[in-house]
Amino acid sequence: MFSYFKSPGKNKQAYTIAFYNLENLFDTTDDPNTFDDDFTPKGKKKWNNKRYKQKIKKLGSVIAQLGTEKSFVSPAIVGVAEVENRSVLNDLVNSDDLKNEHYGFVHYESPDERGIDVALLYKKELFELLSSEIFPLYLEDEEGNRDYTRDILMVKGKLNGELIYVLVNHWPSRRSGEDKGERKRIKAANLATSIIDKIKAENENPKIIIMGDFNDDPTNNSVKQHLVNASFYNPMESILAKGKGTLRHHGKWHLFDQIIFSKNFFEIEDKKHSFKYAEVFDNYFIQEWNGKYKGTPFRTYVGKHYQGGFSDHFPVYVYLKKN
Repeated sequence: MFSYFKSPGKNKQAYTIAFYNLENLFDTTDDPNTFDDDFTPKGKKKWNNKRYKQKIKKLGSVIAQLGTEKSFVSPAIVGVAEVENRSVLNDLVNSDDLKNEHYGFVHYESPDERGIDVALLYKKELFELLSSEIFPLYLEDEEGNRDYTRDILMVKGKLNGELIYVLVNHWPSRRSGEDKGERKRIKAANLATSIIDKIKAENENPKIIIMGDFNDDPTNNSVKQHLVNASFYNPMESILAKGKGTLRHHGKWHLFDQIIFSKNFFEIEDKKHSFKYAEVFDNYFIQEWNGKYKGTPFRTYVGKHYQGGFSDHFPVYVYLKKN
């Protein structure tokens, strides 16, 4: 049932869909309403304009290359996480490697205490934006107080004329431990499922892409049991089974960054898109080259120590073929 697109060279009908956690893409200005103090010139990380511009340039260079070994164009759609505001997104789409690619973006400010949001970049010549909406994730801490986190972003649009829906997620972290955070991630999965139900109530047999940093692997309960039902396929599960991931923790690879599809992307219909292939973008130039972290993502910081890298996650991408 599941075919893979591995023909040599590039294909004019191949289009890339990607997701990338950008690791704390903050500007250098203090926002009094969020905990962004570390990412200011006087903060612990000594975040300054030179470091910010270098990070923007590096991230733009990665995004421009995603999927181009098979596609003639840069990604049609890129979901991103850990962006502070519209200003950093504007700088990103106007960076050296992206400024001629004509990307638009969809972004809303979320109530996250750190001030980080999700967003969607889209190539204007390929994707027609129709509408967008955010869905807040309501969580409580152990004392019953509101635990503010990222919203789920839903974008509706036409890719080469075909209607698709994209959900961009950044689920609660494992900072308090995997087991304690699982309850919150299951709630996020249930929210995503309710959004999908809403889409299906308005549109018969819709094509849906769920992407994001789920802070869980494809095999964890939140993803496998509460999100990926019989209508969806998660190509990232087989990638994880091969030992590949987007980040490594305590010597173990995890694939928190995932792109999941409704199974109607396997239907071969004229002038419509079908899923062909999924991969982790772990090219050598975005890896650590030496030391105990060799082979892992080349990060911007390790703790408070500046490294000058890209992100603490590798991006993921998939190919769609227009039939």
